[in-house]
Order: sequence, then C-alpha cells, then structure tokens
Amino acid sequence: MKAVGYTTTGSVDVLQDIDLPKPTPESRDLLVEVRAISVNPVDTKIRAGGGPGSPGGSAKILGWDAAGVIVAVGNEVTLFAPGDEVYYAGALNRSGSNAEYHLVDERLVGRKPASIGFAEAAALPLTTITAWEMLFDRLKIRVGKPAGAGSLLIIGGAGGVGSIATQLARRLSGLTVIATASRPETQSWCRDMGAHHVIDHRQPIAAQVKAIVPSGVNYVLALTRTESHFDQIIEAFAPQGALALIESPASLLDINKLKPKSLSLHWEFMFTRSLYQTADMGEQGRILNEVAGLVEAGLIRSTMNVNLGVINAANVKRAHAIAESGTAIGKVVLAGF
Repeated sequence: MKAVGYTTTGSVDVLQDIDLPKPTPESRDLLVEVRAISVNPVDTKIRAGGGPGSPGGSAKILGWDAAGVIVAVGNEVTLFAPGDEVYYAGALNRSGSNAEYHLVDERLVGRKPASIGFAEAAALPLTTITAWEMLFDRLKIRVGKPAGAGSLLIIGGAGGVGSIATQLARRLSGLTVIATASRPETQSWCRDMGAHHVIDHRQPIAAQVKAIVPSGVNYVLALTRTESHFDQIIEAFAPQGALALIESPASLLDINKLKPKSLSLHWEFMFTRSLYQTADMGEQGRILNEVAGLVEAGLIRSTMNVNLGVINAANVKRAHAIAESGTAIGKVVLAGF
C-alpha cells in the first residue's frame, strides 16, 4: 500500500513516499481504507524529533486524523461492519493514518457525518475530541444554556482546536465566548465560528477582557504560547476560575501565581485514553458520534480551511510547513491517493 513516512527525524524533507504491506485487523481493530487526512501540530513535533514515537530504523508513519471506509474488521469487533464510513483520531502509539489502509481500535471511531465529505470530516476528529474533553471533561462546563453561565476565553481562537472549541461552547453552553486573534482574516474566522467577541492577543489581554466582562472570565483555554500570556491570563480571570492547557509551555509556569484567586489548572491530552487503555476509552467514539449528529443538524461546521489535494509526500510536506508557520487558520486536509 502507498504511505508517507520517514526513517529519521528532521525537517519536512525527511518525509517520503513509501510502500508497505497492507495490515490485517485483529481483535477490536478496524481496517480503514483512508480517503482523507488532516495534519496537526503533533505530526510536525514528532517528525522533528521532539515527541514520542520517533523511528528506530523502520519507517514511521505519521497522521492521526482520518476519514474513510471500513474494509475489514477484527474478530472481536461489535460496533462497525465493512462498508461503514467513519472518522477518527487514532492512537499515538500505533502506526499513523498517512497510508492507504490504517488499523484503528473501534472504540476510538465515530460514524462519519453523512452531510459532509471525507475531506471535511477528516478535519474534525483530533481537535474536536481535544476541545470536547477540555470543555466538558476537564473544566466540567455544563451542557445547556442557564442564565449566568459565565464566560470563556480561548487563546488562539483561529487554530484547529480553537475553531471547534468556539463552536462547541457557543452551541452547547450558555457561556459568553471570547476568542483571541491578531489578524483581520483570523478575527473574521473566529466570528464565523461563533465567538461573541474577538480580541487581539498581541495587545494586553486582561484589559480587553475586562472591557467585555468587568469581573473577569470564568474559564480559559490556553491553546498557544501560554508562557507569553500567563500573567495576562491570570489578571483576566475572575476568582475561582479554571485554566486548561494543551501544549507544553516553552518555559516553566509559576503556578504559585494561581493561588491568590484559587485558580485551578487542568491538562488535556487527547491520547491519554488510548495510551493507557482506560475503561472509558470508548468515550471518544461516543463524542465523535454526538458531534456527527451536530454536524448533520447544521449546528457544527467542518473547520477545514485548506485542501491540498492528494495524499503524497510533496503535499504532506506542504501541510507540515503550514502547520509550523504559526499562521494556519482552521485545518489543512489532504484527500485521496
């Protein structure tokens, strides 16, 4: 089968077109014919050698977001059958989705939204699960629209996670959603995603937030450059707020600064459930199924912004370069081999 992989870490130039044997599903595995993928920052970090799973001689296949059609199943599969159209984010400790055929545990998989194509669907899984877990599992935000639900600040609202987190918070909660973006095109994107307010993270954040919510925000999703914004985030908080992070900050954060306001800190890593085979691992499949329904109802839209065309090394290199540029809006996808 065709695949895009690498045998040594480094720049985008290490990516190459390769041929591999078609895998065979066992146990609870689905064998998916991959129709589309998307690229995430984790892909670029691992390729560069800064993350887990770097190769030790054999070819490494990156990629976790995928949408495709099931062609075979393992002998313990109960949730899906050959011919089903699915989308998913996969597992960090298994071979990735930048391949014609891919094995994934059925518990991590959702049915593809019927109202959108494979490319649009492939943009969603990893960021959707990340955003959902941050909002509803880590920060315990209630689904529903009660009066006085509070406010949410999303640092980096135009990125992949920020784009879907804005939609989920706007559609499923009563929170006032404030997103940050620094360029006219990213600010417009955040408004299109449903943000009530958009502020510029190149300017002091706290003053802008308190011009909107004088008492401060109740929740913050820190999605990018947390170390640069940390003091401003704390100042922007109302007492007893909750902060969620997805990145590993470039420098240590002084968490003692959270104490005066009794602020809580929550890490989110969407691969935790699959890495540790947690009892609630199937929750990720449930999340994707629920979001598929929201997409079909017209309440959530795909965050695909760029489709680079067929899945090959040249286009995956382009996708990695966009992801590493720091200027990406929404998600970059590739479709077909």
